[in-house]
This record gives sequence, C-alpha cells and structure tokens, in this order.
Amino acid sequence: MDVSLLNFFVTPSRFQFQNSQPIGIASRFQKRTRTSFITCKQAGQDVDSKVRLGLDEWIKKNDERVRAAQALLGTSSFLLVLLNRTLSGIAPVVDASSAQSRGDIIAVVLSATLVLTGLVWISVKPKKLIHVELDGISCLRLEESLPASAAAEVMWAWEALKSISCCRGFVIVYKGCCVLQAGLASVVQGEAKTVDSLNLVKGSLCEAAWRSGKQNYLADLSLYPGRFELSFFPPNTQAVILQPLGDDGIMIVAGDTVRGFGPTDQSWILYIGEKLDATLGKFPFTTCGVKSR
Repeated sequence: MDVSLLNFFVTPSRFQFQNSQPIGIASRFQKRTRTSFITCKQAGQDVDSKVRLGLDEWIKKNDERVRAAQALLGTSSFLLVLLNRTLSGIAPVVDASSAQSRGDIIAVVLSATLVLTGLVWISVKPKKLIHVELDGISCLRLEESLPASAAAEVMWAWEALKSISCCRGFVIVYKGCCVLQAGLASVVQGEAKTVDSLNLVKGSLCEAAWRSGKQNYLADLSLYPGRFELSFFPPNTQAVILQPLGDDGIMIVAGDTVRGFGPTDQSWILYIGEKLDATLGKFPFTTCGVKSR
C-alpha cells in the first residue's frame, strides 16, 4: 500500500480540531440523524393532526350519512348474500349442509349486526344545546371594602366567564361577605334580589361543596331540590356550578343552558376559583358593605 495513503488513514490529525480535540464524526452524524428524525416526527404529527381535524369536520357535516352508513352496509351485504346463492344455483334456504352455507350464515349474522347497530345510531342523536332567555334583571354589586387590585381581579373573573361560557349570573361569597353579585338576578319589587350570604353558606349545596372540596356541577338545576337556596338567580336558571374557594368562600356560576358548561369551562372555573381564593384570602373582611355600580 502507498505510504501516503496509509498515513491518511492512521494520522490522528486528520480527525482533530486545531486545538487537538476529536471532531467526533460519528457524534455529529448521530446528532444530525436525531435532529432529522425529530423534525420528520413533528412533521408527521402535524400531518396526522390535520388529517384527524379534517375527518372530524367531515363527520360533523355528514352526521346523518355516517349514522346511516352501517345500516346501509348491512342491508347491502344481506342482499348480496341472497344474490350470490341465487346466481350459484343454491336454494336461498340457509342451512349448515355445506361450506358455502356455513359461510353465508356467518355473513347473514354480521349483516344483521350492522343493520341493528345502524338503527341504534340513527335513533340516538345528541340533543342540541338550547339557550334560554333568563327571566331576571341585570345587577352589579361589589364589596366596597375590597382593595382596587382585588376588585379588578374579581371583575375580570366575571367578564372572562361571561364571554367564554354560558355564564349569565355570578356570585362570590367569602368569609360571610357577598364579595360580588353580577349578571342576571331574580326580581323582588322591581329590584334585583340581594344575596343572603349567611343563609346561603348554611345551605345544603354550599355545605356539600365544602365537604367534598371539589366543584359541584348541577347540569340541570330544575332536577335539584336545593335550587331554592339559589333564589337570587332567575327562576329559570338552567345550570349552576358551585366552586369552593378554599374553606372560607364559594363561587357560584349560573348558566342559561342545560349541560352548557363543558369540560373546558369547568377547568377554567376551577383555576379562576383557585386564583380568587389566593387573592381574597389576603384580606380580613371585618366589615361587609356592598355598593352598586
């Protein structure tokens, strides 16, 4: 072998930086390969998400067709089995005397299963959410001893829930004081009914929420006897969420739609409640005085 060629392969300087540190060709190759793999994987995930999103949109637009597809497929399969037996010269009576008959029996059973499943899909349809016009009067009452920063945060919570959900009534009670009453309220002698915070916190709904320490969602308020404890809301309020604010407060969100608060809304209410608890817990609330805006 040529000496110069041999020196090319065995001389370490060919694979070193100027500061005598190894270049690490294999390491660079692995990094490039790993980066390319991650890029390709992310691109593949983006494509998959776009495909799923497009498929979901197509199913929503063609909901009735998708529901009827199984019944149509089952009926077509059953007719094809009969047509096959007719054209093959076999009597259309299904028995187990031959391999074809046994196969036809299985095909008929599967076709019947598809037809029944399709009929169930057609008959069961989700109800559309219907917004109800609540019979109440608009009000906004805020605890006057609340500092400006806390008052701004409380008002932000109300405005946020009103804009992103079906929330139409909002009440916060903390340490026996009605910190905020906003939105629609029931009418008493031409005015919005005030919140009796002392009786409210003694009621079964608030006690149950505090006892569990978790959010209590009354998806259809008309089915709960305890709805009379929330008489400050309009009488036709459709749904209510009671969110405990630690051990000292409760946040009540009223909606105009049965089952109108979805999982995302419930999560938002949970996080907002935790934030308000941290903010309101800094103040003693020694005196309670409500001012209207």
